[in-house]
Amino acid sequence: MSLCKEKGDIAQSKSNGDSLKKSRAVCGVCNRMYREPKILPCLHTFCADCVRQLEPFSVRRVNGDRRSPGEDNSGSGSTILCPQCDSEVDLPPSGVDGLTTDHLALDEVFTETLVVNNSVLCDLCSDSDAGKRCEVCCVNLCDFCSQAHRRQKRTSSHSIQTLQELKSQGRLTRPILCSLHPGQELRLFCEPCDLTVCLECAATFHREHHCSSTHEVISRYGDRIRDLLVRSLKPRLARLEESLRRVDTSQEAMQARTDTLAGEIRAFARAYASAVEAHCCSLLRSLDDLRTQRRNQLQLQKAQLQQALSDVRGGVEFTERLLMCGSDAEILTAKGVTMRRLVNLVESGFDPQPSTVASDNASSICFLPQESAGEVEGFPVVGAIHAKTVDPSKCTIQGEGVERGCEGQRGEFTLVCRDTSGEQMGQGGDPVMVSIVHREKKGCSVEASVVDNSDGSYCVSYSPAEAGLYSVWVCVKAQHVQGSPFVLNVKRKLRRHSGIFHCCSFCSSGGSKEARCGCTGTMPGGFKGCGHGHKGHPGKPHWSCCGSVMEASECVLHNLGSMSPRGHLRTVEL
Repeated sequence: MSLCKEKGDIAQSKSNGDSLKKSRAVCGVCNRMYREPKILPCLHTFCADCVRQLEPFSVRRVNGDRRSPGEDNSGSGSTILCPQCDSEVDLPPSGVDGLTTDHLALDEVFTETLVVNNSVLCDLCSDSDAGKRCEVCCVNLCDFCSQAHRRQKRTSSHSIQTLQELKSQGRLTRPILCSLHPGQELRLFCEPCDLTVCLECAATFHREHHCSSTHEVISRYGDRIRDLLVRSLKPRLARLEESLRRVDTSQEAMQARTDTLAGEIRAFARAYASAVEAHCCSLLRSLDDLRTQRRNQLQLQKAQLQQALSDVRGGVEFTERLLMCGSDAEILTAKGVTMRRLVNLVESGFDPQPSTVASDNASSICFLPQESAGEVEGFPVVGAIHAKTVDPSKCTIQGEGVERGCEGQRGEFTLVCRDTSGEQMGQGGDPVMVSIVHREKKGCSVEASVVDNSDGSYCVSYSPAEAGLYSVWVCVKAQHVQGSPFVLNVKRKLRRHSGIFHCCSFCSSGGSKEARCGCTGTMPGGFKGCGHGHKGHPGKPHWSCCGSVMEASECVLHNLGSMSPRGHLRTVEL
């Protein structure tokens, strides 16, 4: 209680408000030093009272259904908006008390207290200035109380340091004490409960559980957090920062490009009379509308990138500080909420590549001085603004060659590039990539040839060497077109029949009872016919080599298994 009172007095009496706001020991809501700091699932820390005062965004039942804030909230948890990042965060069913305590923030508060306050009262007698501090009990002691603290059997082994030594260290790490057994430090980790415990808790509540020392398990869980941070989140942070820089650069380039085009348009319009001048103003208005439209698109993209960057940066900064400054118990205490947030950030879908962000927003705008623009005040004019941008989701494929093919034969299909409104692009030059890969055989692919028709369409041809199922990837600007990837079924080369197309071997043999029918059925003795069920008639004609009943068909002899054709069917000419 004395430490909380001490923090509140210092936060209220501190004169330098700007430096206090920048301190890590200050809550971002109340701008005072933390009082019972709690970590939200988005890894932002606020005072427990500040979190309780936040208006619920929505209320969820235990089974996950959402309810309005005004309904009965018994047996349910609430969802709030983080005051710093505006993320929707779910509070546990137990409320704010169920959130993880930010012990790093408490360390910062104690450090700030020692730095800004030259005189600290003794927490035991409250009469004399404290010159020392017990690291285990976390109390400030005067000289007399310090000697009494050492004489007591229960606290004789506690480590006591002077406040001057603590100030010189810059940052302090305090032991985390058990809330159920005061004076007992959290030194064990119960893996079944995923909880840090003290010795007494391990001997009572977790007696049947496997408890290990925090030093034994910190490497395993710390490596998991570090792996998420180093391999996934920090590279993504760099990509987001690079994407944001590209958006800013693209905005400048777009402005410079439109200014240049405006100059070209004015130079072109000065050669005409009033009609041409009117056409010039019309073009400038269109260009300004287009610039506004593209600027709004970039602003929206920038806002999305800034939000994603803020989320990732917050996770990275907290995790780095936890791994760098936190003790083993502090890391394990915040492990659960930290890993959940990091996994959520890693698995979130918004992760653009910097090379594809705002890459053609400005370059797609061009002025075509020779294109007809109709008539203005009865005069034919030329000059138009072209601002079409290919939209991969609107591009279409024409031709059956993208779905069916034949072994050793040339297949073709046509890619039609379209803009966002679905109209065909009137010019070529778009980056088109086609990849044809066998779906079962690794390393088996087919080389595709792409020919630009210069009218927004592209002719794609290929020649598969093997039969089977292939995946056809058709991408424009490194994005799949509509329906891609396609499934290409390449059939085997047509096999010609080597036998005779007739009724059956029984008929061809002149009624021999030992003959085998072309449909693989044997002839029982004394039966007149081939066994097809037609009395006195052989049934449907078929090929004697494979039994196919269609004359213009492919020989399916290879589907008969390992039995040789000669041993399976016998052809006897009449």
